[in-house]
Amino acid sequence: MSIDLSALNYLAIVVGGIMYMIYGAIYYSILVGKENQSKGALKYVISVIVAFISSTFIAILVQATNAHGLLEGAVVGSIIGILISIVYLKNTLFGLVNKRNFLIAIGDHLLIFTLLGALHGLWG
Repeated sequence: MSIDLSALNYLAIVVGGIMYMIYGAIYYSILVGKENQSKGALKYVISVIVAFISSTFIAILVQATNAHGLLEGAVVGSIIGILISIVYLKNTLFGLVNKRNFLIAIGDHLLIFTLLGALHGLWG
């Protein structure tokens, strides 16, 4: 496996980061609502950083797996979403996350990582 950072599509990484932020804002505003939103800018700054880091890592994994096209990229992204969901399941089973938050979190990760994978597969 070789990773060539110079061959990454940096426009796709930026678009993916922006897509992640827009998606997250819509997803969580619908499911969580304003009553659960705390004040303070730090969590939003960290969320922006996470969006761009996630888009970058998905781009790297799509490249490393030699995934080309929408479907192959989506498969790579969905595998990552499933892996994260399994970790949340374990945490839920041991009482670290309640069932409602588990469902919200895995829905988020399954969808956004599949979308990011599709984007990077298509543009990569």
